[in-house]
Amino acid sequence: MAQQLLMPKATAIWLVDNTALSFDQIAQFCKLHPLEVKAIADGEAAQGIKGLDPISTGQLSRDEIARAEANPNHKLKLSEPKVRVPESKRRGPRYTPVSKRQDRPNAILWLVRNHPELKDAQISRLVGTTKSTIEQIRERTHWNSANLTPMDPVTLGLCSQIDLDMEVEKASRGRPLPTAAELGATLQSAQETERMSPNFEREEEREIDADAVFAKLKSLKSSSKDKDEDEDEHF
Repeated sequence: MAQQLLMPKATAIWLVDNTALSFDQIAQFCKLHPLEVKAIADGEAAQGIKGLDPISTGQLSRDEIARAEANPNHKLKLSEPKVRVPESKRRGPRYTPVSKRQDRPNAILWLVRNHPELKDAQISRLVGTTKSTIEQIRERTHWNSANLTPMDPVTLGLCSQIDLDMEVEKASRGRPLPTAAELGATLQSAQETERMSPNFEREEEREIDADAVFAKLKSLKSSSKDKDEDEDEHF
């Protein structure tokens, strides 16, 4: 079983707040996009998630962090686990106690909204449901859709945080990295603006001809004067 980082976003939050690591180093270690790490640092993403100390969980050493802080090109490496936990092999959907089955639709709605990359089979494994129920909730044809409230399945006790993180990572392996537009970045960088197409040219300012302006004003005054004289003659 390949070693996995527990709670990548929570770990990224802790590293942003407590270390001098670069966004690229944190992104590489936590399997996130650098722009997503920047959004976390700016307070625009992962709000409400408490940071997880990777040192206390034994996944990262202080010496490893110090080496990475001293060398921006150094890539963080996970510490060797002291205890090897065998991967549990489970087939079919997870068994859900009767007392918690009423919370499954709320958990499915939360997963569909917050992790659209998850496949129906993965959601089924996490909360113990069927693909038809997932499809009904996604398309809002479920009999109780009007009363559903998205709720974290971990908080409801339907699955563990480790299982959820593992399923999310599996779904994200073949997924392209998010673009700047998807993460909310709308401004172009200076390098992009400097490389704008040569066809985009500023409109040249027209030189103002003073004589033409005064001639125009003079003609307007004369026409106004002639109009006043005509009105006087009528009276």
